[in-house]
Amino acid sequence: MKKLFLFLLLTLSACTLPVIADSTPTPAMPPTPAVSVATIQVQSTAEAGSAANPLILALAPSPHPSAEVLNAANALAKRLEELTRTHIILVAPAYEADLVSAFQVGNAQLGLLSPYGYVQAYETGSVNALLASLHNGLALYGAQFLARKDAGFTSYFDPARGENTAEAAEALSQFKDKKPCWSNAASPSGYVIPLGLLKQAQVQTGTAAFVEGQDTVVRAIYGKGICDFGATYIDARTLPTLEADYPDVLEKVVVIWRSPLIIPYEQIVMASSLNPELKSSFLRAFIDIMNTPEGKTLIQTVYGMDAFQPADDGQYQQFGIYLKASGLDVNGLLK
Repeated sequence: MKKLFLFLLLTLSACTLPVIADSTPTPAMPPTPAVSVATIQVQSTAEAGSAANPLILALAPSPHPSAEVLNAANALAKRLEELTRTHIILVAPAYEADLVSAFQVGNAQLGLLSPYGYVQAYETGSVNALLASLHNGLALYGAQFLARKDAGFTSYFDPARGENTAEAAEALSQFKDKKPCWSNAASPSGYVIPLGLLKQAQVQTGTAAFVEGQDTVVRAIYGKGICDFGATYIDARTLPTLEADYPDVLEKVVVIWRSPLIIPYEQIVMASSLNPELKSSFLRAFIDIMNTPEGKTLIQTVYGMDAFQPADDGQYQQFGIYLKASGLDVNGLLK
């Protein structure tokens, strides 16, 4: 059975993505158009990755990918084809919601998703995590609840041992009817996961203030008058600008409770419909490419990843639990 007209204008189908033409520029001429519309005829019963059924590799979602990104993506795709002995088509999703939809209907097999996009796609059974982005050597980070030391709250965090001294329900109950400062409405550590933790602990807070920045959350708590407590990533108090402006910030703004390291960064995912051998082949290929200076530059340019490690779907389970507990619409959190 053939899939005719797989790729159409994005405005006609939210889950069909525009195909990228080779956009390598020359010194004498401007780059060729970054994104073109193509009509692809794919034999769906053919082996995935064959010429008749090429794999679809998506760029990081962006309405207007630069020529630099597109050129690097073409080079990355060619390198992946060489290492995996497959055929690859590149597509450029404008928004993450388009990419999530494309994974669900089979119009994407490889791509980069945010934690929110991953959870949404994984819950539909359309993707599995392949590679987890690392920051400072870690694939996961945590959130912390902060308050002024003189605000009357009890700290349930021992800084000497780096451990909580009580469960979340006990520690967070003191925030009932208190006003929080949140970073922004899409921040995992500055809003979404802390909200999920509070709701799971059945703590109803007062009306929140969104202050647009994790450093701003700390500043608002330090300065009094805006909110009673707030949340940031661990440990936003040590940002150089904060330490420069408030040398005593670590004394005045204290940690009340910290979450485990449960918040992931972006991850490269693969369609769950692909066979394990193909997934292993691409895992090795991405790692081999990242281990060369030229390849690392390509991956940095295309996906913004400086380092990664093999990922396991299980490592995102707790994040998904608290995301769901927050009660927020995941669609509204996508990039």
